[in-house]
This record gives sequence, structure tokens and C-alpha cells, in this order.
Amino acid sequence: MSGQAPDTTTVSHVLRVATYHSDDAQLLTAEVQLEYARRYGGDGDTAPIDTSEFDGPGGAFFMVYVDDVAAAMGGWRRHGDDGDAEIKRMFVRPQFQRRGFARMILAELERTAALAGFTRLILETGLAQPEAVAMYRSAGYHDIPAFGFYASDPLSVHLGKTLT
Repeated sequence: MSGQAPDTTTVSHVLRVATYHSDDAQLLTAEVQLEYARRYGGDGDTAPIDTSEFDGPGGAFFMVYVDDVAAAMGGWRRHGDDGDAEIKRMFVRPQFQRRGFARMILAELERTAALAGFTRLILETGLAQPEAVAMYRSAGYHDIPAFGFYASDPLSVHLGKTLT
């Protein structure tokens, strides 16, 4: 033995398949809603979401846990009948940011959507989230025509990426 104390700063993380209606996902959703309200005002994201849209062949949802603490989440759901799936609820809790968890989830969303037969992932984010816009653009997402609940919102940014 070297007599040195063990490194207690090392943490383990795991990416898990989850359900959007789980307690942990709903806890992180409440936190991201507070962040949206802080950045945009109002009540946060008021677009309707059915938690079952992320279940089965038409959707998927994932969470990252750090030492069994929910750290990040994200999912995709079918969007129309044209081969698109939509990314929703990407969020990393502030204390876990800048560790690559958003990119980890994004890679899994892309991989699983492609395996499910989708040809493109699309998403909507906002100008008040420049770090999210930058991350998606650096991952190959490009501007697409506006769609969905926030199509006419001047603060919305609509992005898409063809899956291979």
C-alpha cells in the first residue's frame, strides 16, 4: 500500500433506457421548465407532450445517472409519417454540465432512431439557449423549415440532421 488516500473524486456514470413518465424524468422536466421560464419568461415550454409518445417503436427515452443520481435526459418521438423523429426534453442538470452527457445522449438518440428506421432527427430549441444551438450545430444539425407548436415563435430555432 502506498499510504495515499483513494481518489474519491472519481464518479461512475451510466446511460439507461428510461420512461418519460418515470419519477426521475419528471423531476428533471420540472427543473428544465424552471430554466425555460427563467430564460424565456412565462411558464416554460407549454407544448403538449404525451409521455407515451416515447414508448415502443415510435419513441425512446434515455437518462444518464451519475452515482445513481439522475443527471441528464433526452428522448425522441415519431414526428409525422415522413421518416422524421423529433428530439425532446434534452437536459443536463447544471451540476453535471460540461462532462459530455448531452453529446452522449444525442449520440444514443441518433443511433436508436436510425435503428428504428427513421431517416432524420429534427428538433426545436431557442435563441435563449445558445449553448444548445451550438452543440447541435457542431453535431451536424442544420436549419430546417419551422414546424410544430413553436413554428411561428421568433425565438425558436428549428434544426435537423439526416441519419445514416
